Amino acid sequence: MANYNDVFAESVENPEGFWAEAAEGIDWYQKWDKVLDDSNPPFYRWYAGAKMNTCYNAIDRHVEGGRGDQVAIIHDSPVTDTITKVTYKELQDRVAQLAGALQSEGIAKGDTVIIYMPMILEAAYAMLACARIGAIHSVVFGGFAANELAIRINHAEPKMIITASGAIEGVKTLAYKPIVDEAIEIADHKVGKVVLFQRPFLQADMQEGRDLDWNDFVSGAPLADCVPVEATDPLYILYTSGTTGMPKGVIRDNGGHAVALHWSMKAIYDIDAGDVWWSASDVGWVVGHSYIVYGPLLKGATTVFYEGKPIGTPDAGAFWRLISEHRVKSLFTAPTAFRAIKKEDPDGVFIGKYDISCFECLYLAGERLDPDTYFWASNLLKVPVIDHWWQTETGWAIVANCRGIEELPVKAGSPTKPVPGYNVMVLDDEGNEVGANSEGNIVVKLPLPPGTLPTLWKNDKRFVESYMSTFPGYYETSDGGYIDEDGYVYVMGRMDDVINIAGHRLSTGAMEEVIATHPDIAECAVIGTDDQLKGQLPVGLFVLKSGVDRDVEEIQTELIKMVREKIGAIACFRESNMVARLPKTRSGKILRGTMRSIAAGKEYRMPSTIDDPTILDEITETLNEMGYPPK
Repeated sequence: MANYNDVFAESVENPEGFWAEAAEGIDWYQKWDKVLDDSNPPFYRWYAGAKMNTCYNAIDRHVEGGRGDQVAIIHDSPVTDTITKVTYKELQDRVAQLAGALQSEGIAKGDTVIIYMPMILEAAYAMLACARIGAIHSVVFGGFAANELAIRINHAEPKMIITASGAIEGVKTLAYKPIVDEAIEIADHKVGKVVLFQRPFLQADMQEGRDLDWNDFVSGAPLADCVPVEATDPLYILYTSGTTGMPKGVIRDNGGHAVALHWSMKAIYDIDAGDVWWSASDVGWVVGHSYIVYGPLLKGATTVFYEGKPIGTPDAGAFWRLISEHRVKSLFTAPTAFRAIKKEDPDGVFIGKYDISCFECLYLAGERLDPDTYFWASNLLKVPVIDHWWQTETGWAIVANCRGIEELPVKAGSPTKPVPGYNVMVLDDEGNEVGANSEGNIVVKLPLPPGTLPTLWKNDKRFVESYMSTFPGYYETSDGGYIDEDGYVYVMGRMDDVINIAGHRLSTGAMEEVIATHPDIAECAVIGTDDQLKGQLPVGLFVLKSGVDRDVEEIQTELIKMVREKIGAIACFRESNMVARLPKTRSGKILRGTMRSIAAGKEYRMPSTIDDPTILDEITETLNEMGYPPK
């Protein structure tokens, strides 16, 4: 077996040679002129001049290679009480037919298509069909409110939206079509067509002339061939929360993405062709893109699509039932899921009800893995529990325990060591590298490896400002932490105002923008607080306008409704309170970091620029009344 240190050294000392070798795992119509085009930093391009197709690599080559009868996707849906298995050959036919229907409707290479779907097979078909014909998909999480969808419609300018009539969230039914209709109405960009997949439990109304029924749309459509695209052409846009409230459109290219994900399936997760792999996430998030759809299919593995929850569908044994039934080798999910299971079944009684002898490893990511959850899972499952750390922007792990190269000893609280390709460092605010065990800004020395964001959609300027300008020559992760004397990385949390709710990154700035529109509120701040189950939750503090004399509880209820309507239930905004004033610097900047420290019960330095230090006592008192820091 390879040695991690040797592989890592090769990846940073000879990146072109390293990633040329990794690229042999992918099929190309035309090889590259240059492995790494570094002529215009920080805009690096991998496999410049090469031509390939991501859908061909994820489906067709496996069929041609004799894997047509192997199951490609298992759709397991406890909420509809159905299990469906689709082979690679069946997947090829369905994706090719949908791609043909898209072409018949005028969707071509370079066009954008928004996909607003629940965790159903059709979501994967839609993504892969776009990739097949060179169209750029932008999946929007199916829980986002109309306003958030409209923002993305305006920015991505799609020719078409592909959606479903609705989803079942736990026990509740959520209708998607009214959200889509409202988003289209309020968006400035006008969407030409909506393709709607009607689900048996919920029939949506159709708008004549615009809406197309999925079954009618694909019926009789010709099977489309894969369209060769440049390796550097965009495969998808995925919006991630920005601190300004305007989401950033992360671009993923075709070539580098396919190489990196194919390589990572074995190197990081130790998954081979034919293995059953399950990533319990959603196609609306980066994990769903990378490790429900593209990664496992590029590898020729069997991927599980799960339409359910860790608990309540029907109980805290849902994960073990699925692992046992489908003989899952490894599972990747967020720590939140395990905290939920732990809360419902602290002694792990449900685990004993199922034969999970097939299960080899649990991978957790999306937020910091607290040691308590790590030890609980480790002791009960008796398999390696591997924390790893990455971001929407990178598309795959920055720091991990690469079990397919060399399994390293685990240290609780650390996602282990940098993945080959990522030269991770910790810098102080002046850009100097700090010593072992010293906290600072976690950065990655450029160039980033393949599969990471080459830029932002239609916004090179913001790409540079957001990630490349603070520390020239480095990618700024906006996370803080340290590297210990053994090279293990410890990620301690965000350096900005994005919070992590159950693995979903959401902007507190966006929530503040919503609250600030309340007619009775003069100003507000939203901070992230630690939560045992979700990782973080938002807490709002607001100052009323002079002369307003209303019941505070009424205002709090109105704020919950406003955030839910504008951002979605996913924001989990439930707690807020009135304060007389907010702590600020003399220049007027609200001291959110200081308030976060108070809410967490952490020591903080009194900012030298604070306008009035006595205000912090008032804030402390208010947060104490709200139950912060938690006992």
